[in-house]
Amino acid sequence: MKIAVIGAGPMGLAAAYEATKSGAAVTVFERDDRIGGMSAFVDFAGTRIERYYHFICTPDTHLFQYLREFGLTDRLRWTETKMGFYYNGTLYDWGHPFALLKFPALSFLEKVRYGLHVMYAKGIRDWRPFDGISSAAWLKRWIGDHAYDVLWRSLFHYKFYEYQDQLAAAWLGTRIKRVALSRKSMFQEKLGYLEGGSEVLLEAIARRIRELGGRIELKAGVEEVLLEGSPGTQKVRGLRIAGAELKFDRVISTIPLPYLMRLIPGLPQAERDKVAAIRNVGVVCVLLKLKRPYTLNFWMNINDPRIEIPGLIEYTNLNPMPVAIVYAPYYMPQTHSKYARPHQAFIDETVGYLKLIRPDWDESEIIASTASRYEFAQTVCTPGFYGALPPKKSQIEGLVMADTSHYYPEDRTISESMRIGAQLATYAGLEQT
Repeated sequence: MKIAVIGAGPMGLAAAYEATKSGAAVTVFERDDRIGGMSAFVDFAGTRIERYYHFICTPDTHLFQYLREFGLTDRLRWTETKMGFYYNGTLYDWGHPFALLKFPALSFLEKVRYGLHVMYAKGIRDWRPFDGISSAAWLKRWIGDHAYDVLWRSLFHYKFYEYQDQLAAAWLGTRIKRVALSRKSMFQEKLGYLEGGSEVLLEAIARRIRELGGRIELKAGVEEVLLEGSPGTQKVRGLRIAGAELKFDRVISTIPLPYLMRLIPGLPQAERDKVAAIRNVGVVCVLLKLKRPYTLNFWMNINDPRIEIPGLIEYTNLNPMPVAIVYAPYYMPQTHSKYARPHQAFIDETVGYLKLIRPDWDESEIIASTASRYEFAQTVCTPGFYGALPPKKSQIEGLVMADTSHYYPEDRTISESMRIGAQLATYAGLEQT
């Protein structure tokens, strides 16, 4: 059986690997010049680093499974990380009970309710009952309107803007739970990374795909998914790549579904309507290389009316390097007036924020700067999102498809990518022999 996989990110590589293990003849097509998708590495002024930040939590079981399978568990490192909260001009410690107790912007009762909510979310096993509930309503019911304004409103606003009140509690709750379960103790956060980065695992999977007879074609953008038959009885015939028609029995798509829709004019209208109804926000992620650490925090949440980003990620406080690496993500709908600005405008804005947060800091600390832009960085997971998702197995025979929206309610992680990728291989009718 000949299988085409569209996309060489973690999901596509996992799907291709599982398909090759079944004995299928697999070809992966990737329009980029490298594997990895949002996990791809770049040479950032002499430092190999991922375009977008990733970290590992202890619930990431599917990632650990692949690390064991490829003999890479010795590359997994855990770090006791710190968190900060920049609130109205002051940087506070955050992420542990003592920091919460000392935080002046909440009453004692609000602090207790906040802590109880985290403990409650940590114990939830089935998130389906929370699928139809708004995140904002859920949070306010637990912690109150004032605490919501202090702790959450700006985070939602500077990630989703006009969609900030359209998020399901199941989506938020799994994120709270994932980080809460990764704590070493009530007082200490523990997060992980791979020595050598995500590419250590992704390259190992790619090598195994090739060893099993599969192929990975880079700079090979798909122009069309070719179908045959009449509406209602259509099936996959192959792909058009660089003007040439290539025959395949199955197509597994792991690229953002809005991209895929452009490649399948004959997709059933019901599936097309479901994809069209899903909203996504894009991201422009600024990356700075500094001479020295900016703070001691891996993660800094921000709520200050002068700063229009939800936070800063100082990656080298998780994964130590000779230099300091800071990510500043600007999430927003693609329709936002700021989104189309040149990268330098986002870099300049970020530098201004760093000076504001630390008046003693000077931009002479910057060794290099860059930015990356991605259209479909985060799905807007609305209440009732389980029912809104398009099926992974299309009505078109031989077509299976998923993107990061199908992680719902789980977080966007490499672990979830690999879980869904393996699932797609099964949905394509490929059982490992």
